Amino acid sequence: MHADLDSPTVKVHIKSRVVTVEGPRGKLVKDLSHLAVNFSQHKKGTINIEIHHGSRKNVATLRTVRTLINNLVVGVTKGYKYKMRYVYAHFPINVNLDKNAETGLYEVEIRNFIGEKLVRRVVMREGVDVEISKTQKDELVLSGNSLEAVSQSAADIQQICRVRNKDIRKFLDGMYVSEKGNIVEDQ
Repeated sequence: MHADLDSPTVKVHIKSRVVTVEGPRGKLVKDLSHLAVNFSQHKKGTINIEIHHGSRKNVATLRTVRTLINNLVVGVTKGYKYKMRYVYAHFPINVNLDKNAETGLYEVEIRNFIGEKLVRRVVMREGVDVEISKTQKDELVLSGNSLEAVSQSAADIQQICRVRNKDIRKFLDGMYVSEKGNIVEDQ
């Protein structure tokens, strides 16, 4: 199986199954040393991914590795952007953003969720930028180069705003991902 590198501005470097991808938006590193796959490059623009004498379970990792490398390539060329909407029936959700001075990571603070006094805090993953949308009311925009970091940060926010001990068919309050896309949009 092979992964195509369609962009000439992207440099992929693989050493001992640690994949480093550099592009116009930055650099991403992914450690795949726990997978028993071999990488080779026969022609420019493609990477061959091979597995020898693999069981059905091991062969299934080939497509996963290809997808991971493609996600890194898209991340350093276009980036990833997730939009989240606040949903509430009665008590309006208040969201504040802070950037930690020591770590440099964003922190999302959620108040008044279903009228609770509890303040929920979620620390974003490294490389994830958060902003409150200026065009849409009650919307949060998460963006970054790493798909894993952006999507996991969105999942952390959604998970902390789950309604417990109530009928979830009736209490639909929460923060949900409304749109997934790239920072650099295709024309």
